[in-house]
Amino acid sequence: MEKFAELKKIAESVEIVDAHAHNIVAIDSKVPFLNCFSEAAGDALSDVPHTINFKRSLKEIAGIYGSSLSLHAVQESRQRLGLESSTAVCFKAAKISVLLIDDGIELDKRFDIKWHRNFVPTVGRILRVERVAEKILEKGSNGTWTLGSFMEIFTEELKSVADEVLAFKSIVAYRSGLAINTEVTEKEAEEGLNDVLCAGHPIRISNKSFIDYVFLHALKVAQSYDLPMQIHTGFGDKDLDLRLANPLHLRNLLDDKRFMKNRLVLLHASYPFSKEASYLASVYPQVYLDFGLAIPKLSFHGMVSSVKELLELAPMNKIMFSTDGYAFAETFYLGAKKAREVVFSVLRDACVDGDLSIPEAIEAVKDVFAENAKRFYKLDVSSRYSDVKPPLLSSFQAEELHESSKDVTFVRIIWIDASGQHRCRVVPQQRFYSSVQKHGVGLTCACMGMSSASDGPAVDTNLSASGETRIVPDLSTKCRLPWNKQQEMVLADMYIEPGKVWEYCPREALRRVSKVLKDEFDLVVNAGFENEFYLLKSILRNGKEEWTPFDRTSYCSTSSFDAASPILEEVFASLQSLNIAVEQLHAEAGKGQFEIALKYTDCFRAADSLIFAREVIKAVARKHGLLATFVPKYALDDIGSGSHVHVSLSKNGENVFMTSGEPSRYGMSKIGEEFMAGVLNHLPAILPFTAPLPNSYDRIQPNMWSGAYLCWGKENREAPLRAASPPGVAHGLISNFEIKAFDGCANPYLGLAAIISAGIDGLRRNLSLPEPVDGDPDILKENLQRLPVTLAESVEALEKDPLFKEMIGENLLVAIIGVRKAEVKYYSENKEGYKDLIFKY
Repeated sequence: MEKFAELKKIAESVEIVDAHAHNIVAIDSKVPFLNCFSEAAGDALSDVPHTINFKRSLKEIAGIYGSSLSLHAVQESRQRLGLESSTAVCFKAAKISVLLIDDGIELDKRFDIKWHRNFVPTVGRILRVERVAEKILEKGSNGTWTLGSFMEIFTEELKSVADEVLAFKSIVAYRSGLAINTEVTEKEAEEGLNDVLCAGHPIRISNKSFIDYVFLHALKVAQSYDLPMQIHTGFGDKDLDLRLANPLHLRNLLDDKRFMKNRLVLLHASYPFSKEASYLASVYPQVYLDFGLAIPKLSFHGMVSSVKELLELAPMNKIMFSTDGYAFAETFYLGAKKAREVVFSVLRDACVDGDLSIPEAIEAVKDVFAENAKRFYKLDVSSRYSDVKPPLLSSFQAEELHESSKDVTFVRIIWIDASGQHRCRVVPQQRFYSSVQKHGVGLTCACMGMSSASDGPAVDTNLSASGETRIVPDLSTKCRLPWNKQQEMVLADMYIEPGKVWEYCPREALRRVSKVLKDEFDLVVNAGFENEFYLLKSILRNGKEEWTPFDRTSYCSTSSFDAASPILEEVFASLQSLNIAVEQLHAEAGKGQFEIALKYTDCFRAADSLIFAREVIKAVARKHGLLATFVPKYALDDIGSGSHVHVSLSKNGENVFMTSGEPSRYGMSKIGEEFMAGVLNHLPAILPFTAPLPNSYDRIQPNMWSGAYLCWGKENREAPLRAASPPGVAHGLISNFEIKAFDGCANPYLGLAAIISAGIDGLRRNLSLPEPVDGDPDILKENLQRLPVTLAESVEALEKDPLFKEMIGENLLVAIIGVRKAEVKYYSENKEGYKDLIFKY
């Protein structure tokens, strides 16, 4: 249902904290791959392919690798990709930003915790207390241990790592059950220790008195360091007596005053005792819940039922997510994917039943998947993937993850430079998957100092031929070229060294300012771009090639659309294959000019979509023997092309740009007005980001629907900022505003970063909008300030505006200004130079 689209979007895209998982093993480990699908072992594994979880999960894994639907084909794909590549694909698709690993399971050829940091920004350790005790006993001689000597070393071990781990964990349920004897005596524990030692090596602590004593002591240490204790509850492998894993057995412990300050997490939804766990979390303040393992091991109905049972009584701020990922990266992907589907299903039903509003459900999604765990485990994390980043898995990764890549020849790694040009490095498929997808490719630092006229660094950019950056693929954006199925393309971030993003990276600039907006105001910017472009055909005139308009019809001409339909239909189909939604398309006012408007979405996804849309439009036109150009003023005597962007603000998935009950002069909220006022206030200085070429200012002229004066208006298409009230919005309300001074030569990441920076300043200073301009601004020009009429003037405005040095970054800003000045110089000396821009934009 459309009303739940935002809830679904958040559930699919939110970055998650995986609060309980285990180490991944080498590709040649002896751990059976069937353990991806079941807790079974030995002969019982032979029946695993007959389970619902196996059949469902195999489809999911085959889909992400593009393999045939068989266990053999999936394992073959894993081998072909290699462990690091397959792990990168799984973790990127899972969107796990924090991973907490219980490394107490001794798996064959397992990787240490540090290895996992290659794939997840933040990785922490969970300490399994029983394994600590067993290792101590294994090191010593059986005849020398006393309870006192053991407990002294055990305590020292726990304390020595207490500042390095995020929680303790106990598997007492596996060994003797959850009915902890809180009054166990030293004598009983001593006898229990002797019983364990007499059993010989390898040491396995299973004596109830001794394990209860060890567990209670570990709780005391955890309390002294304010560390949580994770406790296995509910189902597991066959070593477990399920009858003793019911969390109700913990009542004696929970009522003991000595341990009431301990924070306890009941793992695995306590399945099949989920109702009991929900009850305990509702009446005991120290009890929290985690539903890993139940998802994805149960049937879909079972998963939904278990989570619903947890929510029957338990406070939503006490429920957390984990994958219980184990040995194979695919288990992390499966856990995350099914959890998103299940949580959406459960919360959607709660909204339908009237238990929750949609905003409350959206807040619950964020809490369950991340915020509860961040608070509970006291995680101070700054994810390299901001939570305002787009849900790219469902958008761009879909086709690649659902088709085999074995027939791919080349992969294009795309970046957008400071001049707004699309550039790429191309590598063979085998090298991409074996190395480049993780490590990237080298690139001269001069790449961010190049202008539209030169492939060398412009003067005064502080960039030169010296130094190298790395362009590292953002695998979530990787997809097949719709017009060439033997190639793939992927957008890239720029790194100066592993794990450290280069300060000149445009995508990082947008992430950085978006994070400021989120952190300071809890706001997210949404955006939608309108792509205007010309279709040109080549003719020979006097022996020289000339590019002339595809047709000469007028605005919204039906005949023009008929003539271009084969091209536009292929463009539309190509964008659909990339899950880039098109809102509308039509012939524009220029001769041979068209517009394709992309669906409104969060700003990062909007920028990524715009890049791919440009690539598609130019490629499809080329395929039909035409040239598509986004140049602002391809012909000085015709209408210009823009890349108008519509901008709004959202909080918890709700549009908060328009007013909602509060008094409003213009139909927009106070924060909406302040944000827009900031953009208007800084608009002259924004132009070098959004109108980056001298040719851009040939377009920004009066009576050209491009916004030539510093003003705003309600539905005034001659104002550079147009407050918009599209169909479906209540009369008098403003849902977004359009920035018309944005063209197809702009780097969208830098353009949006500048706009958001200005909006943040408006919010910080509580700026107000002046009165709107309702008529033709050119008629009122005596009372209005003209926007910069040249790139040189807008650069001067930027140099005088201190905001962007703070928000964009000093060095990146210097490079941008240096490139813009190089553009001014070149085109002032080469008056016909703009004519070559059609081949570059």
